[in-house]
Amino acid sequence: MDRSVAENKIEEGKGAAQAPESSTIRFGAFKDEDVVTMAQQGNAQAEEYLMDKFKPLVKARSRAYFLIGADSEDIIQEGMIGLYKAVRDFNVERNTSFCGFAELCVNRQMITAIKAATRYKHQPLNSYISLNKPVFDDDSDQTYIDLLQEGELLNPEALFIGQENKDFIESQMVKNLSGFETKVLALYLQGRSYFEIAKSLKKNEKSIDNALQRVKKKMERFLEQNSIDETKTM
Repeated sequence: MDRSVAENKIEEGKGAAQAPESSTIRFGAFKDEDVVTMAQQGNAQAEEYLMDKFKPLVKARSRAYFLIGADSEDIIQEGMIGLYKAVRDFNVERNTSFCGFAELCVNRQMITAIKAATRYKHQPLNSYISLNKPVFDDDSDQTYIDLLQEGELLNPEALFIGQENKDFIESQMVKNLSGFETKVLALYLQGRSYFEIAKSLKKNEKSIDNALQRVKKKMERFLEQNSIDETKTM
């Protein structure tokens, strides 16, 4: 199915009211794989139910990419297209779990969109920092998200141990963040709301928003000043 069709479907879903509670109860009695089959057979309510049920997964995956000059809705929109494709392409005989297949499709769509955008300057998704990358090499299990959650990024020097590859961008970028900005970013990537972050750090929500805006600007400025070609960091 053409990408524009998927986008139109998602836009239609935005304008529609949420499925009635009775419909949710009705489809909730089935396994996801069975509901997917119904959707593939043309049941519009089954399709809406799946898109609504798995949207939190899309939002969670979108936080793995900190976009430069883009609203979070940009990457979420791409994830929803990936989810729609998952519903369309799922094969019950080949795939055992729709949830796992959906996550794969969502992540793939986000990455594909970002790679495509790097070919065009001034596009909303033309720069990003992946915080799911290994810290020291491709064989390492420890990612930047792990370090952020453990608070270890407050010591920037630790990032340069054995660091001679594409992780240079992430390590240099983190050096430019203040301790407060790092804490805010870490909590944001954990899926916390502005209210939750503010409460945790004993700040107001405006301070949290300002900190995230500063992080975005610092990332953008770093990439521009170093003439980074994002396609080489993928």
